[in-house]
Amino acid sequence: MINVTDARKGITIELDGELYQVIDYEHIKQGRGSAQVKLRLRDMRGGHTIDRSFQATAKFARARVERQAVQYLYKDGDLFYFMNKETFDQMPLNRNQVGDAALYLAENGDCNLLAFGDEPIGLEVPASVILTVAETEPGIKGDTAQGATKQAKMETGLIVMVPLFVNTGEKLKINTRNGEYLERA
Repeated sequence: MINVTDARKGITIELDGELYQVIDYEHIKQGRGSAQVKLRLRDMRGGHTIDRSFQATAKFARARVERQAVQYLYKDGDLFYFMNKETFDQMPLNRNQVGDAALYLAENGDCNLLAFGDEPIGLEVPASVILTVAETEPGIKGDTAQGATKQAKMETGLIVMVPLFVNTGEKLKINTRNGEYLERA
């Protein structure tokens, strides 16, 4: 059991018989009354998100989630195929199970498959990934007075603000926590 005040982003809890991953949390202490914790939770099986408030004394059962090193292979319709790096077994995950991580999946990229028992429930991508720029407008010479940026569409469909010198076809390192450009790769 874990206390609600120990809840942090990324942990998985069991609540009302369902598995939820904490996306965001906020500790609220008002002048009167007891403290509350507001959690934004993502249903690991269904994919939807909910917002719930709890008293600071509430406790949850922490779900035992195992991480397996996998390699992303390809996408076919709404299914994403991964290969276990130890056993070479292939497994499909649907769009709900992959969630927003789909924007950071490049073919042959490494990530972690989250499993509850034998059931795959989600995906965890590394802190940064290398993606190729699919489309961007050319930078205009002389338009660099204050570190100007432009939009770039990556190979996965992710839109990132990049410096003007970045061109189509270049590989960039992207932060997966906030979707921001880090550097050229």
